[in-house]
Amino acid sequence: MFAILSKEFNSYLNSLIGYIVIGVFLVATGLFMWVFPDSSVLDYGYADLQSVFLLAPWLFLFLIPAITMRAFAEERKGGTMELLLTKPLSDTQLLLGKYFACLLLALFALLPSLLYYVSVYQLGDPVGNIDSAAVAGSYLGLVFLAAVFVAMGIFASSLTENQIVAFILAVFLCYLVYTGFDLLASIDAWGTASYYIAQLGISYHYNSISKGLIDSRDVLYFLSVITIMLLGTKLVLESRKW
Repeated sequence: MFAILSKEFNSYLNSLIGYIVIGVFLVATGLFMWVFPDSSVLDYGYADLQSVFLLAPWLFLFLIPAITMRAFAEERKGGTMELLLTKPLSDTQLLLGKYFACLLLALFALLPSLLYYVSVYQLGDPVGNIDSAAVAGSYLGLVFLAAVFVAMGIFASSLTENQIVAFILAVFLCYLVYTGFDLLASIDAWGTASYYIAQLGISYHYNSISKGLIDSRDVLYFLSVITIMLLGTKLVLESRKW
């Protein structure tokens, strides 16, 4: 598994996609954080990173599928999938190796944004006048969010040999689970059931963790979705034996 992880991660860093993902994420969040007047912390005058944490999920919605689209689709199209499957690797090792490589790249893009926290911390009046617990919770929420989106992207990539199709499927699936349940819950016809429908979506649990309160129910939700997506991918890989 670690050999696959190392190979995949290095392949991302040796191609443009890794640097494009990191660059786009940092430039976009930086512009919203420091430049654009409607969201700039300098104009707003309040020491928080809310603009970053509101934008980051939408950036991940497109950037993570761009990372994962090649995971299995490229292997299928290039004919190297059969070669991989002849190696002394289990399907689980192959799957987890690719999954953690993609997740590591997503977290690698997130890591430099910690400079924003340091900057706002120093700009606070007095210094340190920032809700560090909420910031830590929001970063943890982004880590879980990235982990879920990567699992969905890996699943989408396992369904096709076309990277563009894998990208579109992953974006649709991530959008559906992230905000689709909120939109569904907003329909008046559900009555009191709308509250429970909203809890099926990622957005509800991400917003909950972002408040700085780590609830075991939110953590369990993210881990459950990740497990379901990875098991679905494993099932697709095993379908070759049927």
